[in-house]
Amino acid sequence: MRLGSADVVSWQTSGVDEHGGLVIRQHCDPAQVSAKLRLELIDCWIQVSNAGGAVGFPFPPVNSQIVSPVADELIGGLVPACSRLLAASAGSALAGWVHLQRDPNPLIAHWGVISRLQTLPSFRGKGIGGALMMYARQVAREEMGLEQLRLAVRGGTGLESFYTRLGWTVTGRWPGALRLAPGDDRDEILMILTPL
Repeated sequence: MRLGSADVVSWQTSGVDEHGGLVIRQHCDPAQVSAKLRLELIDCWIQVSNAGGAVGFPFPPVNSQIVSPVADELIGGLVPACSRLLAASAGSALAGWVHLQRDPNPLIAHWGVISRLQTLPSFRGKGIGGALMMYARQVAREEMGLEQLRLAVRGGTGLESFYTRLGWTVTGRWPGALRLAPGDDRDEILMILTPL
């Protein structure tokens, strides 16, 4: 990992592009999200959802009419202390992104939540999700002063093994909490990363 500035980090990740480079930019304010990046985020969210990804839209297919308002709400809520978007690019193309947030309530302000992690299907298996999560951990610890991170994953997707390899621990589950279709109830698996 090479640190560039406070909001840009470069990783050497094999297979990402012809140079093996991945650039992750941090966005902490809606004004930092360009119109191009907004469209790329929406397109990524659509592709990941329609490929079966557990990213907030459990009933594909989805399109820009469905995803755009949710993306705009996420972008509109970016604030340095509470909500950050980390976007990974390979060359000039968005490859994936993660959303890191915290509740400002002093009772729980010491921990944050990974609410979205997405990698475009064409970039899967190239270390982008892992690089985004490593950077999110660094940002949470060094810039936001967080002590732990939490997330929830949909059971039956195998995602808990991905997060476990990155140091996360399963802390519990809500059995049958997610109903994808009649007779297809999934557990919501709760995970934590501590210490950061």
